[in-house]
Amino acid sequence: MSEAFPPLEPAELPADAIEVGRIADAWGIKGWFRVLPYSATPEALFSSKRWYLQPAEKGAKTFSGTLKLAIKEAKDHSDSVVACAHDVPDRSAAEALRGARIFVPRSSFPTAAGDEYYWVDLIGLAVHNREGLVLGQVRDLMSTGPQTVLVIAYEHEGKALERMIPFVAAYVDAVDLPGRRITVDWQPDY
Repeated sequence: MSEAFPPLEPAELPADAIEVGRIADAWGIKGWFRVLPYSATPEALFSSKRWYLQPAEKGAKTFSGTLKLAIKEAKDHSDSVVACAHDVPDRSAAEALRGARIFVPRSSFPTAAGDEYYWVDLIGLAVHNREGLVLGQVRDLMSTGPQTVLVIAYEHEGKALERMIPFVAAYVDAVDLPGRRITVDWQPDY
C-alpha cells in the first residue's frame, strides 16, 4: 500500500450489500473525492454513512479485501456525487481510493414510496401475465428516457431469448416483492 493510503478499517461485506458506484478521483485538496453513481437518483449514497470499498476490477489496486469508509458528507455535484470521509484527510489519500467500487447495505437504502421500486429489488422476479402464463424472469431494467423497460429473459425451443415490457401502469398490474412476482397485461406474442 502507498504511504498516502488512508487508514481504513478492514471489514466484511454485508450479506445485503449492493454495488452502487465507484470512486472516480480526488476532488479538491481537502480529501473530498468524486463518485460515479450507478443510478440517476443515488439516494443510497446519501442515506448511508457506511460505505464498503473493494478494489477496482481492472487497473491499479491500492488495497485488497473489503474496507469500511465512514462518510462525513455526500452531495450532488454536476453530473456526479462528491463525498468526504472521516479517515481521508487530504488529496493524496483521496487519490489512493481512485477506482474503488462502492457497496452500501440494502438495509440502509431509504424506504421507497408505495408505487416506487428499486431496480435491484425487481431483478430476478418472475413475470406472469393476467392469465397466469409465465413470461420469464426480470434479467435487467433499462431506462429509455421517459420510462423504464423490464428486460425479461425466457427460453423458447431451447433458445435463450428476451422480451421487453414497459414498466408503466398501463402494462404492469402488480408487483409482489415478497412473492417475487410481477403481474402484467402482456401476451407472449407481443
